[in-house]
Amino acid sequence: MPPQIEASAFGGLLAQELVEGWASKARPNQLPPPGADWFVWLLLAGRGFGKTRVLSEFVLQHVNDGSAKRVALVAATAADARDVVVEGNSGILSCSPSWHRPVYEPSKRRLTWPNGAIGTLYSADEPERLRGPQHDLAIADELASWRRPETWDNLMFGLRLGERPRCAVATTPRPTRLIRGLVAREGGDVAVTRGTTYENRANLAPDFLNIIVRKYEGTRLGRQELQGELLLDVPGALWNHDQLEALRRARDPTLQRIVIAIDPAGSSGEDADETGIVAAGVDEAGCGWVLADHSGRYAPTEWAKRAIALYHELKADRIVAETNFGGAMCESTIRAIDANVAFRAVTASRGKVARAEPVAALYEQSKVFHRGPFDALEDEMCSFTSNFDRKTAGFSPGRVDALVWSLTDLILQPMASFGVYELYRRKAAELAGTIPPA
Repeated sequence: MPPQIEASAFGGLLAQELVEGWASKARPNQLPPPGADWFVWLLLAGRGFGKTRVLSEFVLQHVNDGSAKRVALVAATAADARDVVVEGNSGILSCSPSWHRPVYEPSKRRLTWPNGAIGTLYSADEPERLRGPQHDLAIADELASWRRPETWDNLMFGLRLGERPRCAVATTPRPTRLIRGLVAREGGDVAVTRGTTYENRANLAPDFLNIIVRKYEGTRLGRQELQGELLLDVPGALWNHDQLEALRRARDPTLQRIVIAIDPAGSSGEDADETGIVAAGVDEAGCGWVLADHSGRYAPTEWAKRAIALYHELKADRIVAETNFGGAMCESTIRAIDANVAFRAVTASRGKVARAEPVAALYEQSKVFHRGPFDALEDEMCSFTSNFDRKTAGFSPGRVDALVWSLTDLILQPMASFGVYELYRRKAAELAGTIPPA
């Protein structure tokens, strides 16, 4: 630092150079919205638009002008936070000038700038990490792909430092409940900016434009991933959001049976598919009730512990688990933790769509209700189509599979012993005069 310039003045010059440098390069929709009324800036844009660069420059601007001291850097996974937001080609380290580069401590998930500002990395898969910390600035990368919506709630609760805390969100749009809710607030405390892949073609590889873009442009997937459109209804989906909203109930039903269904992932780890864990029950009228969704990315012993804990919490009648991937592993893993759990193995002899369609029909007949909101499950349901293909869809429907197994066991293929029990129960009620004869 030049000795004739005081530290505060030098910091101001650096901040001014950073802001003016990015402003001279950025497109208008890559810069924060004007005005002071917004609390959340939501950037909905296609792949390759430059969303990561926008988030990085947003952080650097506020850190270097001194308006941000505690920054939350949140991405869908810990790997995304590290590899994209911090270390990526357009990440914070790449965008930082050498004279004001933060010190990165991966083991502490922390960036520390020369002026004392601290940025902390968070994974959306670990919402509890955001329960205590406070921040005056936050960025949320690819919010539409976050599997735990409660992470957003915890982030918002902690954004309470400084005179004007703010959050920038950059995501390729998907019609999740969270994204739809933010868009509905546009014009209030949420400012929405939109952009397309084509706007950044000068910085994209020619092969990406010639092969990938041409393949998908004009398609529905292309409208979402390239044009950045928020498409609310998925053609051919077995469920839709309006339908599920109409079937939501706040009351506690009186249930005859409760089942915990597990759809184990074929592998474990950060990039593995989710293991579906869904609890459902059936009432006296034969209607199904979805009670809980504890799905997530777990190691085998972890998903077994979570399913067993839910089994005891809800006083469930049994656990059912698909065994196509693990075979006897599913039952042995559960038995190793609790040998007394009632367990039934189920094997998928038909495709996912064929199994799901009868359950979807129950919803159409208003025979299944949701006891509260299940954002991740419902978003997956509303993206599950009659011609579902995992490669095209980009996700494995572990939550939907677990939902289907639970309702199939409860309503479509109830265990024989339960049917006998129901006959005896009904006959006893008839004799007691509490219900009319059949």
